[in-house]
Amino acid sequence: MGSFCYHTFPASSHLLVSDFSQGFKSPKLPYLSKQQERWFSRSQGASKVFAYYGLRAPPYKLDALEPYMSRRTLEKHWGGHHWNYVEGLNKQLEKNEVLYGCTMDELVKVTYNNGNPLPEFNNAAQVWNHDFFWDSMQPGGGDMPKLGVLQQIEKDFGSFTNFREKFVESALTLFGSGWVWLVLKREERRLAVIKTSNAVCPLVWDDIPIISLDMWEHAYYLDYKNDRGKYVNVFMNHLVSWNVATGRMARAEAFVNLGEPKIPIA
Repeated sequence: MGSFCYHTFPASSHLLVSDFSQGFKSPKLPYLSKQQERWFSRSQGASKVFAYYGLRAPPYKLDALEPYMSRRTLEKHWGGHHWNYVEGLNKQLEKNEVLYGCTMDELVKVTYNNGNPLPEFNNAAQVWNHDFFWDSMQPGGGDMPKLGVLQQIEKDFGSFTNFREKFVESALTLFGSGWVWLVLKREERRLAVIKTSNAVCPLVWDDIPIISLDMWEHAYYLDYKNDRGKYVNVFMNHLVSWNVATGRMARAEAFVNLGEPKIPIA
């Protein structure tokens, strides 16, 4: 089993360390149901909660991706499915305090346990996956990447068209539920398209994710019914955030020397 984490004050956007001895006031978050509001305030009787993982909102309003992804889908997907993963993870962590103190990245890797997942893995990975997915989209997205990211894609796939076809094909041939990713392979120092089943994410193989697409049915059925092809093509044409991908590639170069081109290129 991998080593566990015991950080008292972790640096993570997900991880909160709070003293509830004076009571806990629910944060003013829009879109929360009454059940969700009750969950936020359920710790009133506890003297201290060392850490828990919160539900992070997408980086845009829930109707900002319309007409390509509806507000209704975001409310159900983020406010329902994603919420349930956060709530399920926190309930599990109440019974396994040794995991408190891990950042979300660390928690995913530790609970994957070298391919023998601990009970917390599915919820932890799905919380991470969904946060990454929301950030992989933007209003007015799609089109093509620019400058260094485009050149790196052309270098590793031959052309942007080849990459796009590979990404779409991977999404449509994924059996069951899962995810499609553009990742940077550390050891091979190249971009690749991979698909993962259920909750598995590239972190467990030490790949660096650049963009992701959720291929669970709940990600698209309200807007596209069973038309997975239309959903995937709409993502590529109108939703994927190449701006975010550029930032992720630039950070990745701090760990992986890609040579030329440099990301980003002025």
